[in-house]
Amino acid sequence: MATFAGIMEQIAEKTLRVYGLQFGLLCLSSFLFFASFNMIIPELPNYLSSLGGEAYKGLIIALFTLTAGLSRPFSGKLADKVGRIPVMVAGGVVCLACGFLYPLTGSVAAFLLLRFVHGFSTGFTPTGIAAYVADITPVNRRGEATGMLGLAGSLGMAAGPAIGGAIANFYSLDVMFYASSAMAFLAVAVVGRMPETLPAPQQFKLRLLKIGRNEVLEPRVLSPSVVMFFTIFSFGIILTVVPDFSEHLGIQNKGLFFTSFTLSSLAVRFLAGKISDKYGRVTILKVSAAVLVLALVWLGLATSMFDLLTAAAIFGIASGMNSPTVFAWTIDLSHEAHRGRAMATMYIAMEAGIGIGALTSGWIYNNQASNFPAVFFSGAAAAGLAFFYLMLFAKEAKA
Repeated sequence: MATFAGIMEQIAEKTLRVYGLQFGLLCLSSFLFFASFNMIIPELPNYLSSLGGEAYKGLIIALFTLTAGLSRPFSGKLADKVGRIPVMVAGGVVCLACGFLYPLTGSVAAFLLLRFVHGFSTGFTPTGIAAYVADITPVNRRGEATGMLGLAGSLGMAAGPAIGGAIANFYSLDVMFYASSAMAFLAVAVVGRMPETLPAPQQFKLRLLKIGRNEVLEPRVLSPSVVMFFTIFSFGIILTVVPDFSEHLGIQNKGLFFTSFTLSSLAVRFLAGKISDKYGRVTILKVSAAVLVLALVWLGLATSMFDLLTAAAIFGIASGMNSPTVFAWTIDLSHEAHRGRAMATMYIAMEAGIGIGALTSGWIYNNQASNFPAVFFSGAAAAGLAFFYLMLFAKEAKA
């Protein structure tokens, strides 16, 4: 029979394994990376309009997510072959370079091309991060660990728009872009202090960029990918339309919505991850999908700052429940040898959902304020589809 001291030692060892130096550095790098590219998002619609591209606002997010999705099979394969760290560094370097290039864009075409290139950053870094945390996390604490990691990323997403908006208002857009590059540089510097977790990583060779048909998607993670697509659809809407909607309601700081929803998600991320470890991923995801429908209906009916920020808080609660649970479910179903591919598949679904949501919202909105409710109700419909999929088809399963 195990002694009390032995049991306590095992608990301490598991806790150290999850929340040791590696995990702390991973969270710090994630915070800096997400702050880097999110801090410029609220100001991009007006920046594009100043270039004469009002009609292309939907492409701000759609192009970004398109390249992120296209690069996922490559980042997933490289994460499984070359290592998690090089994949994280590659994405950070792209963010660093793009921040310096935005002030040089003098035309709509140049701006949209840069958004296309910028998407490679999220095509690589989050894939490496997700595979890395899966490597260092005990099976029975995946939900908890992904919740903590998501909390760090969410803090970056919350701080980014607020910091970016303040810099743009008090200094200039150019300074905001340079600050984005500085954040990316720090994210890469932190990653450089982390040990590689992939056993026997290979040297990079060009032939590794050749992707076979069976290397694009991982069938084992179909269910979490479907749920991710339909629940993240609304985030593409939020990123595209909320800055204009905030201005329509008379709110000067267009980053307030993003700060409100992200901060509210922090209150539930860690708890939701732990509960999903105990009661199952599907159960938590059903609740989060229902809350997401409520948030988007509320947003569609919003007529004041109070309504907007309340809807943002509800949206944050849904996102805080959904994100770590989908990540943990994906890891549960993935094969250890193809963990990078599995995470890449889930991210492809995420990028597709955000991109299609952005394009759809841009098309429905069409720069007409009267169309705002229809835009948000379309997001509610997508979240409803996720709920019914979970009710009818999804089952708890572990690798």
